[in-house]
Amino acid sequence: MPSSEHTGDEARDIVLDPQHHHEKEEQDFAQQAERLAQFRPTQEDDDTGSTQAIEAKFITPLDPVVETADGGRLPTIPVEEAVKLNALRNDVHGTEAPSSQPAGAVRPSKDGTVHGTCLPPSSAAPQGSEHQTDTPSAPLREAIPPSSTNPLFPPLPVYGPPTFMRTVQCWLFRMISSVLSLYFLLAIVAGAIVESVPRILKNATIRATFRDPKKRRPFYGEEKKRAQERKAADDAWLKQQGKGTHTPSGEKGKSIPQDGEFVPTEGGPDPLVVDVGYYARRVGLDAESFDVQTEDGFIIELIHLFNPRDYRQPPPEGHKMDSPDVFTSEPRDSGFAEAQPFPDGQKKYPILMMHGLLQSAGAYCCTDDDSLAFYLAKSGYDVWLGNNRCGFDPKHTLLQYSDPRMWAWNIRQMGVMDLPALISRVLAETGFPKLALICHSQGTTQTFVALAKEQRPDIGEKISVFCALAPAAYAGSLIGKIYFKVMRLISPAIFRLIFGIHAFIPLMMLAHKILPGPFYSWMGYHVFSFLFSWSDTRWDRGLRNRMFQWAPTYVSAESMRWWLGRECFAKQKCILATREAGKLEDKEDEEDDEVISNYYAQRRQAEKGTSERRKLQRNLTSFHRTMSFHCQTLTHQHHDSTRGKYSWYNDQFPPLALWVCGADDLVDGKRLLRRFDRGREPHVRIVHKKIIEGYEHLDVIWAMDAIEKVGKEVREVIWRTVHPESQMVCRTPVGCERPLMETPDVTKDVPMLHSGGRLRMASISEAAAFPQVQMNGNGKVRGEKVAVVGPEDENQRPPSTVTAHSKEKPGEHSFLEEEEEEYGHGVPEAETEKASPPVSPRMPGWKMSEPVFTDLQEKGNPLG
Repeated sequence: MPSSEHTGDEARDIVLDPQHHHEKEEQDFAQQAERLAQFRPTQEDDDTGSTQAIEAKFITPLDPVVETADGGRLPTIPVEEAVKLNALRNDVHGTEAPSSQPAGAVRPSKDGTVHGTCLPPSSAAPQGSEHQTDTPSAPLREAIPPSSTNPLFPPLPVYGPPTFMRTVQCWLFRMISSVLSLYFLLAIVAGAIVESVPRILKNATIRATFRDPKKRRPFYGEEKKRAQERKAADDAWLKQQGKGTHTPSGEKGKSIPQDGEFVPTEGGPDPLVVDVGYYARRVGLDAESFDVQTEDGFIIELIHLFNPRDYRQPPPEGHKMDSPDVFTSEPRDSGFAEAQPFPDGQKKYPILMMHGLLQSAGAYCCTDDDSLAFYLAKSGYDVWLGNNRCGFDPKHTLLQYSDPRMWAWNIRQMGVMDLPALISRVLAETGFPKLALICHSQGTTQTFVALAKEQRPDIGEKISVFCALAPAAYAGSLIGKIYFKVMRLISPAIFRLIFGIHAFIPLMMLAHKILPGPFYSWMGYHVFSFLFSWSDTRWDRGLRNRMFQWAPTYVSAESMRWWLGRECFAKQKCILATREAGKLEDKEDEEDDEVISNYYAQRRQAEKGTSERRKLQRNLTSFHRTMSFHCQTLTHQHHDSTRGKYSWYNDQFPPLALWVCGADDLVDGKRLLRRFDRGREPHVRIVHKKIIEGYEHLDVIWAMDAIEKVGKEVREVIWRTVHPESQMVCRTPVGCERPLMETPDVTKDVPMLHSGGRLRMASISEAAAFPQVQMNGNGKVRGEKVAVVGPEDENQRPPSTVTAHSKEKPGEHSFLEEEEEEYGHGVPEAETEKASPPVSPRMPGWKMSEPVFTDLQEKGNPLG
């Protein structure tokens, strides 16, 4: 600290020579503005204009971004640099830019780690608040928490304007990393080839005995039918094209009638293109693309699905990017609600869908009518597909690909910058106060991070329900693989040397451009299968090449370092808690395991024969009954204040629904469920949860029965959680016309094109014997014995997978009246005797409430 004598000298100088002091302030401000600018003054010209930094805007207390003289935005800078810039600006220009870090939430962790920002200085603290200081000798209770979220999100590298030496450094990094990352990629490819050899030999052995190994696939009959239907449709399309017609009914351009039908306008053999609009047109929909500017200047793509027979696209200027500021649109603004040109009662409720790691929005659109995005759009929702920063075409308002500042971001920036920008644009285009959010894998990660109380929890108020598919909050067993262990041994400096300071292995994107589509997809599948231990067992193999056209995309090396490096997710095994905090929670859970295990054993017997439909009805009924009282956890342990004290989220968190893959080695969704079940998140309202045993990480979006297992439930969960005022102006989605407690009419579901009216998955027998499943001690499915349909049994329907335990059966809904009585007028005595709530080991005399949901047929005990 400066001495009082020195401080006095400075004050005397200011009084004696104010002009000199003002000139020094201007010089200091100019130097700071240049350090944080896009270009140095000597590099600017008439085309660039002035790119000097003029102010730091705090998007969150942890995320100041630079605003340049020409109105552009530059990515996040360190808080200390932002505070210095604004303080100098205020001194020179007399402005009121934030000259100190804004106050934000502080989240304590069970292991003593404090996540979040420091509080305002004591001079700005309210009366009665505890004094805080940054003096090194201050007591811990008075010390200011560090203004970062370490150790979960270590600081990002900081780069200034380009110089000759920095340009040389960047090119050196790019050349070295291109060679080293090529060797890394070749090692992965070699490993994938070696691992595939036993499978190739096994299939060759089966073929040598004149058998078809494909018949061992659980959905072989359905795959065969769909392949035949696609072939017939392609042939019919080519025949029509030969006659000169553009669509099956011969309509073109503006002559397309607005009758709401779904008529394909593309067809023929699949050319394997990276174009959501093309695949939408193959199923009678279409797509338009919007540019969205994030608050730190990135330009990301937002795709809107629509039916060309009931919607007219806005003019081209309506697709351009707006201001980087979010949630500022008002009804009087031009273009407000332009994407909802429907009268009240016929509007479509908006849905935003976010993709997973190394993927893009096309992952939701690559399985024809079984694509979740197309299914929801045809059901009557207004579907929007969000892409994160960079994607297939990295763009920024100021920065170029070669600038390392364009790549200095990780999962936090994707959550607190990209997600709000996309939500804001969808709400502005549709005119609704909220939307439904569907995320898969990394999409759930960025949302869980963004909604944390110390990050940007306010965006939760714009979400009516958060549907998390394969939620990625805890690491799965795959993190223990040798190649991931090696990655954790690499220091940040070596990681940057191997993978660079720009995009992560850009050679993959180059291969995407130059290699033939089928070969690229074949290679992509086997590489990702080797890395992430998933298979195509439940996918339609005839569409697999299309699936892997959407991955990988451009992501930053810093983002992959967050996932795989020695400091962050791979080490902590959690996105919002340290490894030490996780161990303390595990120890605490041991107290509950026995009582909960016994309870679920009772419930399993009591709910024998309960269908998935009945569980969904119960979940949503419980949600509506508890809208004003949020106690929805199994043990209600949050009445013990020590559990809620360390919660990640506050009361701004939206209603949550989860679909967890039971055989997912990549992430541990069951542990996340356990966090909610044990009362550690008292503000989180669970609408619905489901563990689908046998499902792997991508099966929730690509499995052939994903619409049956996931899609239909997502569709209903969204509608049942829409605010009544929004429901009044919207059309009711297909499948949701009847009251919740009535059975939907399955014959009126969204039809599959080219199927001749055949119901989805109709070739799979619901009465066939279930396959036997071998499981290890952790509940993982390790192998299935599936009956093989021989050549003489071509008409016999092959059995379903283990998840078919949730199939609906005739007459099962005769129990709905009983269910309504249970949740409308209390629990009947007989049911109470079958499964009486256990007593909490922490609170004697307090009985645990009835759980609002279970999936006892899919998994009897969610302890994992």
